[in-house]
Amino acid sequence: MDMNIETRGARYARLWILLAIIYLIIGVSFGIGMAATQRLQFAPVHAHINLLGWATMALSGLIYERFPRAGGSRLGVLHFWSFQILFPILIAGLIFMFAGHPEMEPVMVVGSLGILASLLVFAVNLFQNMKRN
Repeated sequence: MDMNIETRGARYARLWILLAIIYLIIGVSFGIGMAATQRLQFAPVHAHINLLGWATMALSGLIYERFPRAGGSRLGVLHFWSFQILFPILIAGLIFMFAGHPEMEPVMVVGSLGILASLLVFAVNLFQNMKRN
């Protein structure tokens, strides 16, 4: 499938936004479940799902929609896939950590540092590709 960079960027922008909506539903449901069961030790997980999963992903999608060349670039595609792979790893690590399994800390560290690296790719990408045609 031959797709130009801006078409690919628009496609990835939509995917960012659609996945962000899924994380919004997950984050709100998680918060409701957490409150209903009074398992408030999971508040940091709830916050990460909402801030990284909903807010960061939605903003990434909106930015890539505005600058489709950035979204369709190699760095934009790398940002998308690295974030989508590493974010669930981070969330799983956090859940296990707050459920009393400190041996899962390396999973959380890998997810956290991976997300940081993904966000650095995002920043470099935007500085290189935020040109309007």
